[in-house]
Amino acid sequence: MNRSELRRPPRVLSASRLQFLRFAVVGAAGFVVDAASLHLVVHGIGAGLYVGRLVSYLTAATFTWALNRRYTFRDQRDHNLTREWLRFLAANAGGGLINYTVYAVLINAFEMVSRWPVIGVAAGSMAGLIANFILSRRWVFNGR
Repeated sequence: MNRSELRRPPRVLSASRLQFLRFAVVGAAGFVVDAASLHLVVHGIGAGLYVGRLVSYLTAATFTWALNRRYTFRDQRDHNLTREWLRFLAANAGGGLINYTVYAVLINAFEMVSRWPVIGVAAGSMAGLIANFILSRRWVFNGR
């Protein structure tokens, strides 16, 4: 290394990468809410794995919308909360469908996942992450 390389400041994440990182961190927190809700609904209330998953997904989606609104897309929010929340749910329906499909396939294909459904939740969450970010950025939180 020469001297100019030693003095060069460290590379900073681009705005879009930082935004994606925030989105992913919020998604990770949403995963915790999702998994905890699933556990509570299935084991605490006695709902089945499929109904429990729908309840946990809606709970986590609302939680992640609120955090993304506040931290990830702070400067791109809509002032109409209901409209924005509904757009977020609609935009994430594609990612949610991918998420739920992966979950359902895994709990049907693997006994271990059926016994530990949180594994299916994790796999489904990862599958929908990219689609959800792109749609959220371009359609939900676009400043309109």
